[in-house]
Amino acid sequence: MRATRARKRRAALVLLGVPALAAFALGAARGRDTVSTPAPGPASGLSTEQLAGQRIVVGFHGAEPPAALVQMVRAGRIAGVILFGENLPSRASARRLVRALQSIKRPPGLRDPLLVMIDQEGGLVKRLGGAPSVSARRMGDRGAAFSREQGRRTARNLRDAGVNVDLAPVLDVARPGGTIADTDRGFGATAAAVAATAVPFAEGLQNGGVAAAAKHFPGMGAAQENTDFAVERIELSKAELRRVDEAPYGPFVKAGGEIVMLSTAIYPAFSSRPAAFSRPIATGELRERLGFEGVSITDALETVAVRDFGGPAKAGLAGANAGVDLLLFADLAAGARAQRALDSRLRSRKLKRPIFEGSAERVLALRDGLDG
Repeated sequence: MRATRARKRRAALVLLGVPALAAFALGAARGRDTVSTPAPGPASGLSTEQLAGQRIVVGFHGAEPPAALVQMVRAGRIAGVILFGENLPSRASARRLVRALQSIKRPPGLRDPLLVMIDQEGGLVKRLGGAPSVSARRMGDRGAAFSREQGRRTARNLRDAGVNVDLAPVLDVARPGGTIADTDRGFGATAAAVAATAVPFAEGLQNGGVAAAAKHFPGMGAAQENTDFAVERIELSKAELRRVDEAPYGPFVKAGGEIVMLSTAIYPAFSSRPAAFSRPIATGELRERLGFEGVSITDALETVAVRDFGGPAKAGLAGANAGVDLLLFADLAAGARAQRALDSRLRSRKLKRPIFEGSAERVLALRDGLDG
């Protein structure tokens, strides 16, 4: 059915005389594109707590879904989960866990697969055994064909475990001396090298049925430390960030990349707030300047980099107000607090429901196109 919908979309574009079908290359391989669903859509029928839930992704402890998580899924109060090493003691347990999550009965309108995410970059950042077999730096060194094949193999590896979203590839330009370069997480030291090899990895992922999430917009290649452990200020001009660090995202967007992760570093040229809380970055640069129409997601919101900006509720509201679609919390309780805060603001009309629904529609469209 999804393939049929994709064929109809492509046919409609041809009839309208639109030549740029390349933008559908990644999504159409799995039966969807990245064009937002026009309002009113499925989100218009959701309760405020369900609407708030479509903005939340959570982590949890253990290899079985805890009762609180099951309750949230049943009520439609989350869109998906992120899995870490502790959730995946073996491949068999990973399959059981994901089957258990996807089998939880969900409300009408929310029965599409949950987003099941993992950080599977290769090298030091890899939660599940198997592909990719090398780091991003090695993929960049070996070229586009090799990185594309690594993407395909990674998709097979993740789908075997039931994972449908890979929080990869890293599109950060690996500036010498930065943490991305030092940990071999970057595909190259120039924007052109990153685009030439990281985007093919994303193509391999999405052609294999796993959504790719490019990170960390607008670029963390100049960061000296991981934002999980430190507050990072990227002291580059707007012109430099656009010319170098944002540059790989253009090809990713044009190729139909489905998800972009916002950095939690601070970019003073744009804002005094972390990128994930900055409307000039999350909406102005990503959507208006680069034309991204897919799903945006924050980096983890309980880290040192965002601690000074308040607890989960304030962080969730800040991300939503900036225009980020999905708010990522490694802790279940923190995600639940953020969901309640969003629900409360929606009910009191302090958040504008029509704008909020736009983000939820993008998330629902992504879920609709994924296997569970």
